[in-house]
Amino acid sequence: MEKPLQLGLAGLGTVGTGVYETISRNHAILEARAQIPFAIRKVAVRDLSRPRDVELPPGLLTDNWRDLVDDPEIDIIIELIGGITEAYQLVKAALQARKPVVTGNKALLAEYGSELFQLSASMGVPLYFEASAGGGIPIIQSMQNSLICNHIKSIIGIINGTSNYILSSMEHEGVSFETALARAQQLGFAEADPTLDINGWDAAHKALILTMLAYGTPLTNDKIYVSGIQRVQQVDFEFARKLGYNIKLLVVIRHHDDTDALELRVQPSFIPNDHILASVDGVFNAIAVDGDIVGETLFYGRGAGKNPTASAVIADVITAMRESLHPEHHTGFHPYDKERRVLNINETVTPCYVRFRVADRPGTIAEIASSLAWHKIGISATSSTKGAPDEHGTMWNDLVFILHSCPWGQLQAALAEIAQFADIAPSPTVFRIEKLGISST
Repeated sequence: MEKPLQLGLAGLGTVGTGVYETISRNHAILEARAQIPFAIRKVAVRDLSRPRDVELPPGLLTDNWRDLVDDPEIDIIIELIGGITEAYQLVKAALQARKPVVTGNKALLAEYGSELFQLSASMGVPLYFEASAGGGIPIIQSMQNSLICNHIKSIIGIINGTSNYILSSMEHEGVSFETALARAQQLGFAEADPTLDINGWDAAHKALILTMLAYGTPLTNDKIYVSGIQRVQQVDFEFARKLGYNIKLLVVIRHHDDTDALELRVQPSFIPNDHILASVDGVFNAIAVDGDIVGETLFYGRGAGKNPTASAVIADVITAMRESLHPEHHTGFHPYDKERRVLNINETVTPCYVRFRVADRPGTIAEIASSLAWHKIGISATSSTKGAPDEHGTMWNDLVFILHSCPWGQLQAALAEIAQFADIAPSPTVFRIEKLGISST
């Protein structure tokens, strides 16, 4: 009988537990489909005394991940410990020990991906990361295999389920941001500390991974512009509905052929209601990939959670086992292209929604319009709602301008000038208005 391949699992949190349970429950069908016998040899955890939701055979646990790297019987390592520092040490040590690694750690790859991918290539040892950028959505393998003949024109999508749940609740139920966030936490859709979800950086980490994969170029965190959903208010949804839009936290990755530069940003955006992304609700994710050969494609599903993420991890494990038989043909990611310039956010161009809080007095619209005109920014529509008086009896209204396409930096210069005007509150709310391809009609 063929000797089973041995797996080392690092981490037994939510996803690690899902991986262990799924492999245990579906072991027979996995071996039948992969045609390779395998077993989990060792599981590394931080605290051996901690109660767990899954029972493990005696002797399987260790509290030292180095036991996985140093064990000559372990063939493949699964990194699910989370965080960055210790995970980086583990993945680096495993690759140096010539052991293929499966990880779902998006923060690790966003921070150290360039180095680890180069190490993977130099050692000839693959690093698999399907679960890092879409949970159960098979976006990584699709881009590496199914879309391999395409120049990727753009990747645009919703890739954070927590923020999408919050915005969907605000849209459909008319609740405040704070209420929607609290509900997401109660239902387990948001962590006790939801910072990375609501400030946009969870989506940004995934965007960096997808960009490196699509364009073959190493990238670091400082290359992406990130803005979260903390300032979205119910009044913005009211204006969006009147104007025919929905609001989503959107990742935009776009290649500009004329300059061979990349546009890379995460921002709350207005999406036309007839676009398919506008109807993606709750914790679901959707990623639209536009290739020069295949055209527009859409990947949809649960972007997080124990079982969807475990599904992606195990898919990578099976790929790693198959390719261990032919290591010269492995499909781990190799940076393959030159470093491309990433556009400064001030160079990017879209129409915009701008909401000012203004005192109810004559001439305010004219003042704002005059400043925008001075900066050569056109206005396509205006709208307003009546507010309430403050403690001094001054009435404050919400005043919205829909602006024609203009460079982001040009708009920021105009807003800096407008901020000096009397009776206009500082820091207006600004959303991009995205022109997108796939419609639902």
